[in-house]
Amino acid sequence: MEQPPVIAVVGPTGSGKSDLAVSLALKLDGEVINADAMQFYRGMDIGTAKITVPERRGVPHHLLDTLDVTQEASVSDFQQQARDIISDIHARGKRAILAGGSGLYVRAALDVLEFPGTDPELRRQLEAELEETGQEALLARLHNVDPVSAGRVADARRIIRALEVHQLTGRPFSSFMPRREYVQPAVQIGLAVDRAVLRERLALRVEAMVQRGLLEEVRGLDAAGLRRGKTAPRALGYAQFLKVLDGESTVEEAVEDTVVATRQFARRQLTWFRADPRITWLDWDAPDLAAQAARLCR
Repeated sequence: MEQPPVIAVVGPTGSGKSDLAVSLALKLDGEVINADAMQFYRGMDIGTAKITVPERRGVPHHLLDTLDVTQEASVSDFQQQARDIISDIHARGKRAILAGGSGLYVRAALDVLEFPGTDPELRRQLEAELEETGQEALLARLHNVDPVSAGRVADARRIIRALEVHQLTGRPFSSFMPRREYVQPAVQIGLAVDRAVLRERLALRVEAMVQRGLLEEVRGLDAAGLRRGKTAPRALGYAQFLKVLDGESTVEEAVEDTVVATRQFARRQLTWFRADPRITWLDWDAPDLAAQAARLCR
């Protein structure tokens, strides 16, 4: 029997994706699948604005709290998990609703996208080379074999990954980029927010996180090994408040730095999602937002 389209609610951080996903699930008899990479982590609740149990309003949520902060998030693992969950939800006659702002994770669930393997020993060799020769030397090497990826990567972790893939497969990492081709029917709904409004909302949101105890959350996660992780300690707010624990920053400075970083992240998200012509954009504060979205999904 033909399956209904997968629904994806996307957009910048702070635009209300989680709330709309719950409203859609209640209207369409659906279940929500988290597509925010930082919400995989147990205990990272305040700083990721993770939806609380009461806010879920009885709607089942999947792929929340699946990793310890010392573990590394993997988009290829997420792809398999998300697709398995989508199949299970549809097999039970319900609607699968992805919600999150991690663009590559959304694409991994929805689009034709293959992931090259990894080699821990090769990764260690490249990391040692990074320590010995520096990031610029590795980037120059990447330019020789994969200039497209070299023009896109912005940090040592991605440079190492691109070199690892080239050495393992003989293909440039850029050749594995996703195509805008759904693996199964899908509807993508983007939440549009006026930029000035979004800037203010993000500042207020960070301040509210601090009031709710973000510093204490970071302190507890630090004791649980947050700094040993490769993904979790780079999360917005957590990196900045670790500096407070180290005496390198005040709370006020950490708040300011987090607001700036969050606004920059929201701009990158908008750039990513605006590039996808398949997304239908709705005003985030429309009084009939959930009804508009539901009509798109039926």
